[in-house]
Amino acid sequence: MLGWWGAVRGAASGPAVTYGAIAVCCVAFVLGPVSGLNPVYGTGDALLTAQSTYFERWGVVPAELMSSTPGALLTPLTALFVHGSWLHLLGNMLFLYVFGAMAEERMGQLEFGLFYLGCGYLALLAYAAANAGSEQTLVGASGAISGVLGAFLYLFPKARVTSLFPFLFFLPLRFPAWIVLIFWFVLQWLAAQGAGSGPGVAYLAHLVGFGAGFLYAWGRFRQGTRVKAQAAATEGESQP
Repeated sequence: MLGWWGAVRGAASGPAVTYGAIAVCCVAFVLGPVSGLNPVYGTGDALLTAQSTYFERWGVVPAELMSSTPGALLTPLTALFVHGSWLHLLGNMLFLYVFGAMAEERMGQLEFGLFYLGCGYLALLAYAAANAGSEQTLVGASGAISGVLGAFLYLFPKARVTSLFPFLFFLPLRFPAWIVLIFWFVLQWLAAQGAGSGPGVAYLAHLVGFGAGFLYAWGRFRQGTRVKAQAAATEGESQP
């Protein structure tokens, strides 16, 4: 009953958590040193130093997180709102905008917010555990957004999205969401197999987040009514 009421309230007031997360990520990026738009960080070597310090302060450093350094335990949450480039930011925000709104309206704002943070934390923690000795920082909302994709796959299996695939000459084609998301998952799995043992693009975090999101939606909503009506959505080619 409470879950139903939360979903109704979330639908009535709109996907505020989704839009709020997008706004925070965008503002943090523009005001931070990575965008290059804030003159307070200077230029040249000063800017590069500021960027490095910024990532170390707000991003996940696996070696520090695995050593349970008190401050490091919070970095999987702060890292969700930090991005490494314009492309990184825009790709993630596109996927969050497309898939987050419907998932939030289904779950309700409070539940979706906790779900988003939980998937993101778990995904970054898993990546850090797999690269426990690494000093390379990890930032971005990819793990949390992957969780949203996993939940969307379970909750809206018949929704249709417009996708742009490079190997199809970027023609806008409409597919059921489950085809697009399973295709995305397979790409992440194959990329993770060839990524080697060292850190890099956090494909493992993507897979963990996706799996966590799908399993949560399955456990939470499997006894309820899944949305089977076709829903319109738009998706770009960029991946989180």
